[in-house]
Amino acid sequence: MTIHPSLKGADTLVGDRSVLTRVERLQQLAKEGKIDTESNSAYGLPKVRTNFKIAKSKKALKAEDAASEKEAGDAEGAE
Repeated sequence: MTIHPSLKGADTLVGDRSVLTRVERLQQLAKEGKIDTESNSAYGLPKVRTNFKIAKSKKALKAEDAASEKEAGDAEGAE
């Protein structure tokens, strides 16, 4: 039997955000050296790319699984 979606745990609500706050943007730009921290202008700030998850194809996932199984087998054989 499946669980109702409303009864799932709270940890499923936490995920990657696609938007940064202004403070996070300024910190990232300062770290990359793309902004002058001396000027307090709110205009002309460059865009900041966030980390997006990229879905892998089924072929790539199968290849990774096969490689990890092979490595696990080699490690067991070496013992």
